[in-house]
Amino acid sequence: MASVERVMTEDRRPAPKDLDDPRLYLNRELSLLRFNQRVLAQARDPETPLLERLRFLTITTSNLDEFFEVRAASHKEKAAHGSTTCTVDGRTSGETLLDIAEHAHELVQQQYEVLNRTLLPALAESGVRLIKRTKWNRSQAAWVSDYFEQQVLPVLTPMGLDPSHPFPRILNKSLNFVVLVAGDDAYGREASIGVVQIPRALPRLLRLPIHCSDGPDDYVLLSSIVHAHIERLFPGMDVNGCYQFRVTRNGDLWVDEEEVEDLLQAMQGELPERGYAEAVRLEVADDCPPDVATFLLDKFALAPRDLYRCDGPVNLNRLGYLRDLVDRPDLKYKPFNPRVPRRASYGGDLFEAVRQADILLHHPYESFGLVVELLRQAASDPQVLAIKQTLYRTGDESAVVKALIEAALKGKQVTVVIELRARFDEANNIDLATQLQEVGAIVVYGTVGYKTHAKALLIVRREDGELRRYSHLGTGNYHAGTARAYTDIGYLTAARDVGEDLHRLFTQLTGLGTVQELDVLLQSPFTLHRSLLERIDAEATRARTGREARIVAKMNALTEPAVIRELYRASQAGVQVDLIVRGACCLRPGVPGVSDNIRVMSIVGRFLEHSRLYYFAGDGKPELWCSSADWMTRNLRRRVETCFPIRDPNIAERLLGEDLLNYLEPGVRAWHLQADGTYIPTTASAESPTHDAQQALMAAICGFEPRP
Repeated sequence: MASVERVMTEDRRPAPKDLDDPRLYLNRELSLLRFNQRVLAQARDPETPLLERLRFLTITTSNLDEFFEVRAASHKEKAAHGSTTCTVDGRTSGETLLDIAEHAHELVQQQYEVLNRTLLPALAESGVRLIKRTKWNRSQAAWVSDYFEQQVLPVLTPMGLDPSHPFPRILNKSLNFVVLVAGDDAYGREASIGVVQIPRALPRLLRLPIHCSDGPDDYVLLSSIVHAHIERLFPGMDVNGCYQFRVTRNGDLWVDEEEVEDLLQAMQGELPERGYAEAVRLEVADDCPPDVATFLLDKFALAPRDLYRCDGPVNLNRLGYLRDLVDRPDLKYKPFNPRVPRRASYGGDLFEAVRQADILLHHPYESFGLVVELLRQAASDPQVLAIKQTLYRTGDESAVVKALIEAALKGKQVTVVIELRARFDEANNIDLATQLQEVGAIVVYGTVGYKTHAKALLIVRREDGELRRYSHLGTGNYHAGTARAYTDIGYLTAARDVGEDLHRLFTQLTGLGTVQELDVLLQSPFTLHRSLLERIDAEATRARTGREARIVAKMNALTEPAVIRELYRASQAGVQVDLIVRGACCLRPGVPGVSDNIRVMSIVGRFLEHSRLYYFAGDGKPELWCSSADWMTRNLRRRVETCFPIRDPNIAERLLGEDLLNYLEPGVRAWHLQADGTYIPTTASAESPTHDAQQALMAAICGFEPRP
């Protein structure tokens, strides 16, 4: 099949009238890979501090890992079963896999070029050195030898392959070596190949002692240490080759929720096997001989296109440890302190503050600690009767969880809806559920068939003989770490109708009954999708009659076909549509006659853009909504999500300016999506200097001044 991008650029016919035409849609998987290209550009940017550039490089690696574990694995599974179903852009899974291989190989090549030609030389010049085994001096080699003998050798188990020693099970994304050997072993067996698996308990990056280094920041990789001493694992044999390899496996965790009696127990049983699911990608050292690579491909039942050669460590994620190990503030982003809203302080009565007026929290510029403090006050307040909360991701040693445990121990009714199926956080959430159940909290695991992705907290408090509900709704998780690294919106309110809606939502999640009508909130999978289509259509209707009409929306991804079609219709009606989409986007902007009035940009900066906001001009009666949902099929149809209006005009004006219009400023540092699926960075000029939206918010909200 011809590339959709080529069709759009080479086909000179008029734009399709049929808005279902596959030529009007970009491929989701290729769009995700292009997002990683934009992240990799941050690693190239000389204006970004050096260790942060290394961090961006490792982010592209972890993103690519997850891409293969989830997206590529899904297409492999469909192709293996002979599926001919096409994605919205007209590709089958088999065709998509071919395109993935082409783009992913290019991305991997660029990753190692950035590492070897740019970052490692720049780090070395700054006094941070990653020393290769071929460059060790005598004292360094002696220290490494001792370290291997004492700390590494005792935990390694070399395996020689023969009929009684078959190829071992290789754990997902683990570090391994395939070793070519010659000679007869102790039992007279002629050997040719061995495998060494490196346990995850061993640190992957080690600082050299000061007595044998040229400075405090000289490091060696564990893979180099093992490689240098591989002969010790095969005594008396001739080692003719040693090559790193790493396999990536399908990361999906499948449980038949309608058949199991206890989802938590079923998940506990399935988790250990995920590490040994079907292979989807093989990474090898760049000098691995073709016959050895073919041998490994055969063992993992992979095709040649699934082989990725790495000009350096097969897992660049490990280099990310350098950012924390190296104490060089000059090579990192300057730290800043999130602001605490003036009306709310950690020492004051937060219930009183929320009662007086709604509170907006714009993370990470404003402190997530306020949400934790509200929970702590609720846990210790004798007037608080109940706390209900959804938890999707929380992190280790979570202060939120500690507050919930304290509340349960003090006799409050604590109800927690924990999403056990939050991908790659399943084990943490199982542990969290167990902790809460042990102290008497009511714990449910969401709804069969629908992940609970909503971010909601409800506190019930007795005041003057009546019950009052306090609500927190957010676009991000209850995770203190991501609240400092992601941009998100949190909203605290004592509004009666919002509290009643949340009460109905929790009742729906924990009990049985028909769909509960909500007065203020929109929710997936019941009302959010339909309401979005209606609001987009309403803007189009206004534009056709010459009234004010505009749509501005910000999200992580835009892939839902019905929403895209409605946006095309709005553009055709004359609505100006501005979309700030960080990651995957299947909409093609700028197609004549279809999407002339749609602009799409992507912001990649110091913080991960994570907030979801939807603005509809409404002919002078604007609406601004925040949500936990992206405009994706899964969020709008197969998840439990919330979407809440910002009704306070002052807060709405502030949020519109900070999190939407700020990103549409002339010269904003962004990537602009073209009709062919490529992205072009903003070009600054004398008339339009570069505007860094995140930097502007740090200055305006936190009083932050960057380094000169």
